[in-house]
Amino acid sequence: MNKLFPAYRILALVVGVLLTVLVFVAMPLKYFATEGSSLQQFGDTLTMIVAIGHGYIYMAYLVVAFLVSRRARWSMPFTLLVLAAGLVPILIFWVEHQVTARLRAQFPELAAKPAPAQV
Repeated sequence: MNKLFPAYRILALVVGVLLTVLVFVAMPLKYFATEGSSLQQFGDTLTMIVAIGHGYIYMAYLVVAFLVSRRARWSMPFTLLVLAAGLVPILIFWVEHQVTARLRAQFPELAAKPAPAQV
């Protein structure tokens, strides 16, 4: 769990940021900017790049989240919520917070370590 936990957190953050950029920046530029304008073309390009990136990283997120769920013995509804969180903008940030709290309670070795003292 010591290696899966940080991998899960990083993947959740990256998936969340990519999906948020896709839904709230790239797609509005692609579909709401004036047809043929440089903004619309930029939105079209950004949508393609971010969507592909989100897709590949989401697949890695699914694998890691599933492995974490099996090791932590989560219920099926919570596991499905965690797996689907990467498909709903902003939801993944709340889910990642819930997962972190749950895992730190269940596995004390994952608790945040205090920063080293400055001398």
